[in-house]
Amino acid sequence: MIKLQQLIGLPVFVIHSGKHAGMVRDAWFDEHWKLLGLVLSNAKWFGSGVLAVQWSDVLTCGEDAVLISGEEAVKPVKPAEILRSFDTGVVKLKDLPVVTVQGLQLGRVSDVYFYPFQGTQIVGYELTDGFISDLMEGRKWLRAPEDPEAVLLGEDAIIVPAVSEAELEPVAASNSEYREK
Repeated sequence: MIKLQQLIGLPVFVIHSGKHAGMVRDAWFDEHWKLLGLVLSNAKWFGSGVLAVQWSDVLTCGEDAVLISGEEAVKPVKPAEILRSFDTGVVKLKDLPVVTVQGLQLGRVSDVYFYPFQGTQIVGYELTDGFISDLMEGRKWLRAPEDPEAVLLGEDAIIVPAVSEAELEPVAASNSEYREK
């Protein structure tokens, strides 16, 4: 598994030429929170458009760089097209509260996990209760339910089944890079 925030800030290179295509600024999702692609930082000082790469054009997500299939994979996208993203879209996944169907808040989304080569559905959430709580107790990890219909990924909150509270696991410091389950 890979954490989405590990990708943010990485350089993006074209595999056959080694040309620098930009830096990962964010990731954007469809209405079911399936990863559609990466949003790149705009190299133009006054550019109003957004540069993006479809996830299907991403070949490798390494520790130090992201490799894409070609320069033509980087396309301008209107900011309004990126409705759901991790950190910069109209609807942001980061900091959304995660609440059970019984009304218990489990925390706020700090990061998400996914398998980069086995599909792009979110497989887990890293949750925070705030800075002090993170220091005292650490963050929590919640595996996404197998059935995507069991989770409501709304605009203002993520609603999960009541059993999710019992499934919370601590996030160890040694798991900060890659989490194996």
